[in-house]
Amino acid sequence: MARHPHTARRLLPPTLTAVAAATAVTAGLLASAGAGNAAAQTDSGIASVPSAIRTVSSGWTVPWGLSWLPDGAALVTERDSFKVFKLTQSGTRTQVGTVPNVVTTGGEGGLLGIAVSPNWNTDHYIYLMHTSSSDNRIVRMTYDGSSLGGYTVLVSGIAKNRYHNGGRIKFGPDGYLYATTGDAQNANLSQDANSLSGKILRMTPEGRPAPGNPFGTLVYSLGHRNPQGLAWDAQGRLWEAEFGNTRFDELNLIEPGKNYGWPVCEGNCTTAGMTNPARQWPTNEASPSAVAYADGALYLAALRGERLWRIPVTGTSTGTPVAYYASQYGRLRTVEQIPGTNALWLATTNADANGGEPAGADKVFQIDLR
Repeated sequence: MARHPHTARRLLPPTLTAVAAATAVTAGLLASAGAGNAAAQTDSGIASVPSAIRTVSSGWTVPWGLSWLPDGAALVTERDSFKVFKLTQSGTRTQVGTVPNVVTTGGEGGLLGIAVSPNWNTDHYIYLMHTSSSDNRIVRMTYDGSSLGGYTVLVSGIAKNRYHNGGRIKFGPDGYLYATTGDAQNANLSQDANSLSGKILRMTPEGRPAPGNPFGTLVYSLGHRNPQGLAWDAQGRLWEAEFGNTRFDELNLIEPGKNYGWPVCEGNCTTAGMTNPARQWPTNEASPSAVAYADGALYLAALRGERLWRIPVTGTSTGTPVAYYASQYGRLRTVEQIPGTNALWLATTNADANGGEPAGADKVFQIDLR
């Protein structure tokens, strides 16, 4: 079976040649040799960069979503097993349940993002995005500290396909739930404001349009191809990571009602009404999934690129991206800051069709920022 062209695995050397580096600069980025020598390339005024990395937990098969509980542990989804696990800071993993009504697509669908309610101590709600037999949907379940229960559909009818299902969900600093949706391999849906596909959605915890949404619907922004990363910086600005097609992947600064171009634009363009990305990468150097913010920088996990990009942020501007761990750990799917610390968790998905590794080959790492 042919692999999806944008996610086909490519092993990359840990350093770029001079020619490749020049190409990278032309595209608006610069890759470093990895963690070993990147400290010399830190950005003025930014204190921390990735330093020590260690394995927190192994034996995973395509971990996808990760969301923190108030006690410092995380809930983690596995895309193809439909299972949810609790993973403690010490590395203890416990299965807490299986989400019903989930199906795979033989590609990128299945059990995707997870978000713990900001009020979990009182409501015990968790939110999930998954593929069903008919659509992609956002659901709510209860987690009482030991097991999953209940199942309530909040948003249904989001188009599905083998690829381009989006899937990241997170609560923003405003208390509303945000979700990324792919174009379901129908690019025209991204420009259709009446479609939920190829969008960033913003909703109340009950799944209704959040107050202030630009179109009075769930749609917050449009013109996306396959967004899978959401993160807010220290000033509350929303950043999004997005798979391009064959030319450029994107890091976007999201504002309500703006159109981010797909399929009219891939990367920067001059078409009126389209918003250009804050940064763009050739697709073989990124293919980004999750993005996280910590200590003045965004961290973008790259699948095909097999590296972790650090992008400094000053206001609405981004500095020169630097790559870490190139080709050392394979396909990097999810990155999240550990709350209250200057450290990240980083998860791989090498045990999928594009990674080619056996079941149980994936890991969760901790990266200290110093």
